[in-house]
Amino acid sequence: MPTSPTAERQGQKVVWAKLIDHTRCIGCHACTTACKSENDVPVGVTRTYVKYVDVGKFPQVRRAFQVTRCNQCEDAPCVNACPTAAMYTRPDGIVDFNKSICIGCKACIAACPYDAIFINPEDEAAEKCNFCAHRIDVGLEPACVVVCPTEAILIGDLNDSSSAVTRAVAREPVTVRRPEKGTRPKLFYSGAHQATLDPLAAKRPEGDLFMWSEQQGKGTQEVVSGHPEHANSSAAAMLSYDVRHTAPWDWRVSLYTWTKGIASGSYLVALLLVLAGIMSPDSPIWQWSAPILSVTFLAATGGLLLSDLTHPERFHLIFTRPQWNSWLVKGAFIITGYGLVLGLHIFTSFFELLNTQRLLMLLGLPLAVLSAVYTAYLFAQAKARDLWQSPLLPVQLIVQALLAGAAALALTAAFLEPGLVNPLLKITSASCLIHLLIMWGEVTLGHVTTHTELAIREMTRGRFKSYFWFSVAALALGLLAPWMGLWVAPPALVGLIAYEHAYVQAGQSIPLA
Repeated sequence: MPTSPTAERQGQKVVWAKLIDHTRCIGCHACTTACKSENDVPVGVTRTYVKYVDVGKFPQVRRAFQVTRCNQCEDAPCVNACPTAAMYTRPDGIVDFNKSICIGCKACIAACPYDAIFINPEDEAAEKCNFCAHRIDVGLEPACVVVCPTEAILIGDLNDSSSAVTRAVAREPVTVRRPEKGTRPKLFYSGAHQATLDPLAAKRPEGDLFMWSEQQGKGTQEVVSGHPEHANSSAAAMLSYDVRHTAPWDWRVSLYTWTKGIASGSYLVALLLVLAGIMSPDSPIWQWSAPILSVTFLAATGGLLLSDLTHPERFHLIFTRPQWNSWLVKGAFIITGYGLVLGLHIFTSFFELLNTQRLLMLLGLPLAVLSAVYTAYLFAQAKARDLWQSPLLPVQLIVQALLAGAAALALTAAFLEPGLVNPLLKITSASCLIHLLIMWGEVTLGHVTTHTELAIREMTRGRFKSYFWFSVAALALGLLAPWMGLWVAPPALVGLIAYEHAYVQAGQSIPLA
């Protein structure tokens, strides 16, 4: 029987762990139904489920199972990514959640390498398996442990050498899922087949006709285990039953990266031209066009971020109870600071306070750069998404900001100061060239992980290929901006939107569970 999580043995706190013995699992789904009943989990979502994979070829076939749920990581990516500490680690090692302060940003879902978190459709807050912490606190075992007819699920204290879990972890060849992510899971598997542990190892059935369900996986937000272009299992393995997942971030996050690029790039490009002596400090572009354009698209960025939250009314919690490891929090403060600088710039333009504007440059330059690049660190916190882990992503976002800012300013300069159109188009052209070179390297160089390789395939040859290749054509046209004139600036901006969408969605298209 469990002890209280605050109890100590020989001066050490309890650290809960779970062992699932797949030599005993019979795939009965008792754990799934008990979990739903105990935790009032709605239809359509699950905190735990059993995946079926048929291994071998007729007549030498056997069915392998895998009980899939939160891995109770020691270094939990969901906890680090959550902006309000709605996901948190208890002193006893259980990763729990507080729905009352969840804003529904889905950063935890993007961060989880195991696809164990979902948005509850009834209260629109994030949840997952929390080890039945409410039962643990009163000395009871989790519901799934109690109902398992073969005792395939065991829990124990890792600091208690006499517990069955500790003995198994110390002496038997147990496995964890995705150890390369460095999360140090406290959910251990004994006797699990690799075809069930690796979501890419088993093939999908023909027509995506799974047991009891049809999982077409053709919508851009739908993610199904297996991949039509990859099966790395050494044995013949076919998925039989699995649960479809939904990519957490939709078109609004794709569009947000573009609006933020214009918001940061418009001011940044104008500032650099002023510092280089190409643009006069009293130019209407610098005084009015750049800050107003930046403020407008910064407001659009904020609107998109708010609209993507399932609890937008709780957005203030990012500022009132920030969890400072989260780059969503850091980004919110960066954008707020940047917005204040832009507002002060417009104020000083109205009252012709040029000396004050020069002082604002000292704040505006780093804040514009940070506004452009912080998304790279936000995406990097999404440990589950290998495509987004590129060390070149901050550089790429700066290039995108320069491209978007120069192209947008060129359109306004045509009316306010035609003499600046050509320098702005040259910046547009150079940015398009650098961006295309980065894209070329991204899709042609070798990739560290299979997940990255398959995400690139989805971007260039799969569901998002039309967006990607349109962006290539549009950005290639942008290369000719200094010679072909202003009319190529809009296609370059649209091409950038297309690339952002392909990149953001392809990164979420590879199955994790």
